Amino acid sequence: MKAKLLVLWLVLLLAAAGCQTSGGASSPVIGITSVYAVDKVSGSASNSVKFAYVKAVADVGGVPVVLPTVDDERIIERYVQELDGLLLIGGEDIPPTVYGEEPHETVKEIPKQRYDFERKLITGWLDSGKPLLGVCLGMQFTNVAAGGSLIQDIPSQIGTKVKHRGYHTVKIEPGSLLADIIEADRIRVYSNHHQAVKNIAEGFKVIARSEDGVIEAMERKQGGFGLFVQWHPEQTDDLPARRAIYGALVQACRAKKN
Repeated sequence: MKAKLLVLWLVLLLAAAGCQTSGGASSPVIGITSVYAVDKVSGSASNSVKFAYVKAVADVGGVPVVLPTVDDERIIERYVQELDGLLLIGGEDIPPTVYGEEPHETVKEIPKQRYDFERKLITGWLDSGKPLLGVCLGMQFTNVAAGGSLIQDIPSQIGTKVKHRGYHTVKIEPGSLLADIIEADRIRVYSNHHQAVKNIAEGFKVIARSEDGVIEAMERKQGGFGLFVQWHPEQTDDLPARRAIYGALVQACRAKKN
């Protein structure tokens, strides 16, 4: 019954969103993944998302819809069918055993509930060819789901030359999707992570690195709009860059719909 009610809620919400317009075009509905957590005292579970993600999508003409981590294939299939775009947000770490490694002592794994749900969602979404933006964990999760691996702890395995919890500069590959979006070959970014992509999955290419060589962005080679950044554009003080990156997702959704 709960699954049926959730599907009904989603259908009604998407139908309402489809009636909205922005500049004469229907506003794309963007699904936003969420953090799953269980209260240590009560044992009750909850889903949450930082409002910065929601605002970043809404500010550029998208209709944000937060997705609960319901590990039900019928619901996941409906998300893929009904949503125009997807935003994969940040969070804790992917279980290293998934990509064939023993966990580093610093690893804090995301709950199984979120892992199972998001893995299926990402796989289905990539197959759909619909526009996708991955932020921080969203980039890492996509890479792992597609067969890649991760650096488990940058400070101990790469070094501390670049502070990956705070602001730093990223160099962008000329001619890449990201370079076209922000119209620059460098960008000052805000990040908050200790892991990063190591072996990049087939079907993707590296398009940005920090000074220490850490992969900071990747894009899909084929299959539609797919941009993945290791930093948090929704939290940066660079408003034009934030709007450009999230705006590119919304524009890609409009183009796909038309």
